[in-house]
Amino acid sequence: MSQAALQNNDTEIEATALTESMDAAMERYAAQGHTPMMAQYHALKERYEGAMLFYRMGDFYELFYQDAVSAAETLDITLTKRGKSNGDDIPMCGVPFHSYEPYLAKLIKAGFKVAICEQIETPAEAKARMKAAGKPASKALVQRDVVRMVTAGTLTEDNLLSARDSNYLCALSDVGGASAIAWVDLSTGSFFAQPIDAQDHANAIDSLGAQEILIADAGAHKGTHPLAAQYKNELTALPASFFDSQNAQKRLEKFYGIGDLDALGGFSRAEISATGAVLAYIERTQVGKMPYLERPRQVIAGAAMEIDAATRRNLEITRTMSGARKGSLLDCMDTTQTGAGARLLQRWLSAPSTQINDINARLDRIESLINAHELRQILREQMKAVPDMERALARLSVDRGGPRDLCVLRDGLAQTEIIRAQIQSHEEARNVFGDVLETLKLSPNLTNLADTLKTAILDNPPALTREGGFIAEGFDARLDELQSMHKDSRQLIAGLQADYRADTGIEKLKITHNNVLGYFIEVPARHADPLIAAKDDGVSPYIHRQTMANAVRFTTTALATLERDVSSAGEK
Repeated sequence: MSQAALQNNDTEIEATALTESMDAAMERYAAQGHTPMMAQYHALKERYEGAMLFYRMGDFYELFYQDAVSAAETLDITLTKRGKSNGDDIPMCGVPFHSYEPYLAKLIKAGFKVAICEQIETPAEAKARMKAAGKPASKALVQRDVVRMVTAGTLTEDNLLSARDSNYLCALSDVGGASAIAWVDLSTGSFFAQPIDAQDHANAIDSLGAQEILIADAGAHKGTHPLAAQYKNELTALPASFFDSQNAQKRLEKFYGIGDLDALGGFSRAEISATGAVLAYIERTQVGKMPYLERPRQVIAGAAMEIDAATRRNLEITRTMSGARKGSLLDCMDTTQTGAGARLLQRWLSAPSTQINDINARLDRIESLINAHELRQILREQMKAVPDMERALARLSVDRGGPRDLCVLRDGLAQTEIIRAQIQSHEEARNVFGDVLETLKLSPNLTNLADTLKTAILDNPPALTREGGFIAEGFDARLDELQSMHKDSRQLIAGLQADYRADTGIEKLKITHNNVLGYFIEVPARHADPLIAAKDDGVSPYIHRQTMANAVRFTTTALATLERDVSSAGEK
């Protein structure tokens, strides 16, 4: 079969899997005897067959069948069972959704991919949907869908990454005998491509320390790939259609909003194929939530020193012979103050530049800071306060960020201005760091953003958005009002009670609450008549609710409004 035919076949298979509706897939599995819930599980698992499925059930992500067996063994958690399938017990295990990341980290480190499946509607919404379709609400099944596939090369969470190491996802392509490699760090948005000889693939991967390697698999098992012996756990085989250079060009032009790919540079068809495959894989794993990605930068062949894998290991540049960072050349040299600086140093050591102008520019900057001892010490102290803005921005761009990531941007922008002012004040440094000073100059939009974040976010907010309470007082009047209601509801009710006692002259009047009536006014029966009687304007503000043996209960418009606001204030 020709390469084109293989690509068309891959595309048809993939299209069939993705276009069949969930309802149709669930009906197919239900016809095999599965319960509605397990039919939903199988329909979702089918779409992400190569990944473990974290299937959200209330407060847990549950795993079934072989996923459960493998996860229980890897995570050292209890393997149990849930129901039967064709007469056999269904293996099951689970991890709590509010603290799943340590478990996820272990699975990814062990070489697994994980598809995160969430409930995309509430039980109440599921019942309403069933009623609208004329079906019994009692049979409502909450809709679920995969919101993200987590792989070794697509991590963005701080606690799943090393702050001082890049986390590269790369793709190898071959178009008409020409080969190329593209690589991206999803946690920072950096994106590169380079033409490369096929025999140098292993050297390039070693140089990058790639965590995941995408290859075209036109029907053959990835175990037959030339790199399989050395990188078995890192290889991810994709349909050949992912590497089609024409599709890749359209994908890149659409993503970056350009009419012609030449706007990105003179990339070869092989480089376009590799960058397009990386982009397609990110689209697939992030399920529509595309992260911030820089425009791919072309690395010119020969721009960096070529070091073969054996030499790299023997020189122990970034890792010792045993694979540890400690004791390597990088470990001995790395006194950087920031995670971004550590990653840059690692990149420079892994691929030493051969460009004389770049080398001389670095040496000039080093010399200027050696000569300016006081400035160097000040800058080192200031750099300690620079947070990891690259990774915070990456998380925010895919809706996985939190209040602390906003603080990272706020604090980082503030430090940018301080560091720029320090360099600007020193003549020699100002001359050799001219381009850096221009980069550090904040645009009006960034200045406005920094001011807004400084005003809006508390200095030490909670880690998770769902915890709330991270907006500073005074930023939004309505929010302040709701927070006051939520925190001071008892005082507000007591104040209203005092007002009603003063209005009626009934000292035994009290406002209380139960699950049936909510908040209500209660007075002894002998004092009820004046409240029922019409006021001078003909309308009593006290609305009768319930008569008891020794008491009568009322409400008012003001009390009903306060009750509604207090009960919803926390949610709002």
